[in-house]
Amino acid sequence: MLAAVYRGKSQVAVEPVPTPSIGPGELLIRVESCGICHTDLKKIEYNLLEPPRIFGHETAGVVAAVGETVDHYAPGDRVIVFHHVPCRACFYCDRKLYAQCPVYKKVGVTAGFEPAGGGFAQYVRVMDWIARAGVEKIPGGVSFEAASFVEPVNTILKAVVQAEVRPGEVALVLGQGPIGLIFTRLLALRGLTVLATDTMPARRDLSHRFGARRCFHPREVDLTAEARALTGGRGADVAFIAASAPGIVEQGIRATRPGARVVLFSQTSDKERIELSGADVCVGERMVLGSYSASIDLQKESARLVFSGELLVEELISHRIPLAHIAQGFQLALHPNEKSLKIMVQPQRIA
Repeated sequence: MLAAVYRGKSQVAVEPVPTPSIGPGELLIRVESCGICHTDLKKIEYNLLEPPRIFGHETAGVVAAVGETVDHYAPGDRVIVFHHVPCRACFYCDRKLYAQCPVYKKVGVTAGFEPAGGGFAQYVRVMDWIARAGVEKIPGGVSFEAASFVEPVNTILKAVVQAEVRPGEVALVLGQGPIGLIFTRLLALRGLTVLATDTMPARRDLSHRFGARRCFHPREVDLTAEARALTGGRGADVAFIAASAPGIVEQGIRATRPGARVVLFSQTSDKERIELSGADVCVGERMVLGSYSASIDLQKESARLVFSGELLVEELISHRIPLAHIAQGFQLALHPNEKSLKIMVQPQRIA
């Protein structure tokens, strides 16, 4: 089969590799769609993991083969795959901190080499513990591209649940890329008034379609003043930092009220640094939270939200690219333009 192999020094090459073999309890999935996620881009750009690896974890496809003892899936089933599943029995799982579970940290989906998700390949092997608890069937009428959003939607839903949002609150979402727009949509559906920011006019326009009351250019307005003007002088009740840029966290905190919750969602690299006023957090009694990866408790609900069409995820897809052009897809994701949003890789398309 063909796969996009990370070879180090920020380089990825499309090359032939052996199709994975499977064992008892495992699945072989023919990958039809895999979204490009900035988490993987950071691993490639900053060389965070040792090569060689095959990344890609927003994976949807068709069951091509099943291992012995598998009785809940059959060849031909259309499925999405999570690449992490927690043990649900350890110290961290008991506290629902699933992303800190040692078993969760083990990637259970691979297209070869050290497991890294594998969705940027034509086939992936789904290991037994993932096959038992980390696979969802795609209903008829739902495209593979839409289904690929189930994993990222889970991570967003997890952050929203963690922030304990309430109807009637004012939420600030910084960044209106695909992740930020899903935040905006989900929060609007939950009855919050959403204020948003983005530097691109097209994304600001789309933000209104997804439910934002106002969307500002973060460098052209006084965001703190705007947030206070719309909240009786207080500031936003909760902020979600859905993009990664210098100063974005500090800007979000300044635009919230005392006692607000501020959720860091996109700050996933240890190379990113944040400088905060201690008084903004301590004297202002704000809670700064980190939210990372998915929650197995929300797996069914995230699938339902995507499959129902409520989140409008297909409207976020700007590019569908064959595997051979994945390098161009990475560059477009790293340097988006007015016309680019979610980029989907279709590994069965060679060119």
